[in-house]
Amino acid sequence: MRHRVIMCMLTGAALLAGTLLGAAPAQSAGGRTEASVPAGRPVEPPTEFGTDWHDPVTAAPPVARPPGAACRVTLAETQFRDFTPYRGRYTPPRGCGSRWSKVVLRLDGKVKGRQFDRLGYLHVGGVEILRTSTPEPSPDGISWSVEKDVTRYSDTFRRAEDVEMLIGNVVDDTYTGVLDVRATLTFYAADRDTRPAAVPDRVLTLAGGTALTTPRNSERIVAEVYATGSGGGCEEFWYLAVPKQAPYSCTADRGPYREVQIRVDGRLAGIASPFPTVWTGGWSNPFLWYVLAAPRAFDVRPIEYDLTPFAGLLNDGRPHRIEVSVAGVPQGQAGWSTPVNVLVWQDAHREHVGGVLTVDRAGDLADTAAYTPGPEQRVDTRGGHRLTVAGYVDTSHGRVSTTVARSLANTSVHRWTDGENTDGLDATWTDDETVTVATHGRPATATRTHRTYTMNGTTVIGSDGRLRTELTLGDRAAVAGTRGGRRTSRTWLDDTYTGDAAYTLNVPREQRHAAATTSERYRLHGAGGCYDHTLTTVQGVLTRDRNGC
Repeated sequence: MRHRVIMCMLTGAALLAGTLLGAAPAQSAGGRTEASVPAGRPVEPPTEFGTDWHDPVTAAPPVARPPGAACRVTLAETQFRDFTPYRGRYTPPRGCGSRWSKVVLRLDGKVKGRQFDRLGYLHVGGVEILRTSTPEPSPDGISWSVEKDVTRYSDTFRRAEDVEMLIGNVVDDTYTGVLDVRATLTFYAADRDTRPAAVPDRVLTLAGGTALTTPRNSERIVAEVYATGSGGGCEEFWYLAVPKQAPYSCTADRGPYREVQIRVDGRLAGIASPFPTVWTGGWSNPFLWYVLAAPRAFDVRPIEYDLTPFAGLLNDGRPHRIEVSVAGVPQGQAGWSTPVNVLVWQDAHREHVGGVLTVDRAGDLADTAAYTPGPEQRVDTRGGHRLTVAGYVDTSHGRVSTTVARSLANTSVHRWTDGENTDGLDATWTDDETVTVATHGRPATATRTHRTYTMNGTTVIGSDGRLRTELTLGDRAAVAGTRGGRRTSRTWLDDTYTGDAAYTLNVPREQRHAAATTSERYRLHGAGGCYDHTLTTVQGVLTRDRNGC
């Protein structure tokens, strides 16, 4: 039995610091609550999964909402049964002005029956504002929601725009789940008590998929890429790929190392480690994800690249070629989606901001995957890359120099037995970035971001056909700001998921005797205080909900 065939089957094709520092904990520092579900009584979960379970939840903090007037606009309300996109029209809200303190996107969904996990997107005016995936339903049906702070796209929301949304789906006699969704935007008006949010002046997309023309007075430029391995095939779980000479169901030219690269007119301008997203059918075991999804599965965050060193080049008024590629993908093989938004801040006091790219220095890309045959076969992977880019722009407030240094590293050990009846991975990715900004006559500021992603899991199929998966996932980041060498801020995030699930293969649903214990702990510390939330489930029942530092 090769268990890879029942892995998830998705269909369809320096702002991190601001995001973390600006995240407002829902629980104030020092507060602590712990509840059983239902409150006040111990929870006795069933001995195995039934036909219904708790709706999907997350330990992540809700989006903080400011006080004052709010206006809501519906972007889409539809059902997805196939691969036909929803198309509609967005009109800006009335009664909340055109400068907002916050804009919050909410996606509400429901589905029942049987269905795979599905990948989706939401575009307004061609700008991707959400990349998401769906939970797998119970026979009796589930509801879920996703909230996201989309204030950074305010420029797009100030005018009427086309809306396009798609969650590609298949509905037939076997897969009966119709995806019923509603997407809304809530605008919080700025007033005397709440200032307008500091947002990019322009949000741009690429003409023809690659051409970018920036305003000639751009003084800061950030590209964001919603990179996902998807669309079927092994790139959905690229972290398990092995070299071609190894006898395994997912192979690549070299192995599992992946790197998302962005180029400006052919020059390497940014590198990043993709987040190892696990979708809600992943690791051969959907029972791991019925209540608690893996980190980022419902809100796929974009990779961000500070392209400000290239602003002098881009500000000539002509279109420039922006290309995104994923290193490590076998040549000619599809499987990655990489839509791009470009966020631009402009100099209000100059029509043209000139500048020069002064440094564009890349190290050699390291990518080795050593295969060791034997009763327990093994692939040891080491990969990494370094890039430094620097440049300056001459603005109305002086010459501003920006240096972006990024360093990536990946190590993994993948072990499996004949037939893949035992299959395990222990992997770590680090993505370190420092953005330094120096203005003549002022102390230099620097934002240092250290990202760490971890995956440690094993799937075993016993002689009795019982499949068991044990898995731990980590999404961690530490962000430190300095000015003139003195620390001005520090934030750290730790989102950890653990799961242990088992069921019997190749039998009807009622004979699977599935059982699972899962837990997520989400911790966030920073200027906004402390947030610490733990959720635990047993057989789809929420047994612990602890919130507080």
